[in-house]
Amino acid sequence: MSTIKITSDNFEQEVLKSDKTVLLDFWAPWCAPCRMVAPVIDEIAGEVTNAKFGKINIDEQPELATAFGIMSIPTLAVMKNGKIVNSMVGVRPKASILKMLS
Repeated sequence: MSTIKITSDNFEQEVLKSDKTVLLDFWAPWCAPCRMVAPVIDEIAGEVTNAKFGKINIDEQPELATAFGIMSIPTLAVMKNGKIVNSMVGVRPKASILKMLS
């Protein structure tokens, strides 16, 4: 599965109503660490079939960044049944991101 661009328009359908675990990547194009973690997220999205992977550009979706209290990026948040169950800030290795999903 590939990553999904999450916006305020599709957030409810793609994240809150998802029957799968959702990993959200809060990022911005000017953020070098975000560009470092992006290919890792893309790789995991291609390997893991029991979860969804969404990317939220905080410059384009400031209301979602505010709603989640995002203070630093990249921030990864794992949601199950519409609630955050795990999160981490900064660049992390693939193994750490996979562990977040378990």
